[in-house]
Amino acid sequence: MNKNTDRARQFMPFAALTGFYGIIKERESRSEPRHELSEDEEKILSDRMIRVRKGMMVKVTFYNGSRYETVTGMVSDIDLIYRSITIVKRKIYLDDVIEIGSEDFEENNEKY
Repeated sequence: MNKNTDRARQFMPFAALTGFYGIIKERESRSEPRHELSEDEEKILSDRMIRVRKGMMVKVTFYNGSRYETVTGMVSDIDLIYRSITIVKRKIYLDDVIEIGSEDFEENNEKY
């Protein structure tokens, strides 16, 4: 081998974890079925949503179309017409929310 080939070889990518990125990509693409709330769960969620205010720190679990995701942050907007809540800059439709928690709810002995 010549000197230029040896030099080029040192800059070739090295994949120490062969197959790792494929596994990660596969897990990201897996979808899970949507969970339908019972009447009791719907009532609890509705009671909590009524108490949510702009500027409140919340933790929201919602269905993003393929799997459940949890976001924690400050409520920057609540739109009752389009039935959505915005956490920082993330708009979440209320029909997709399965759980919502806040430290303010904990004061009343509710789960966060």
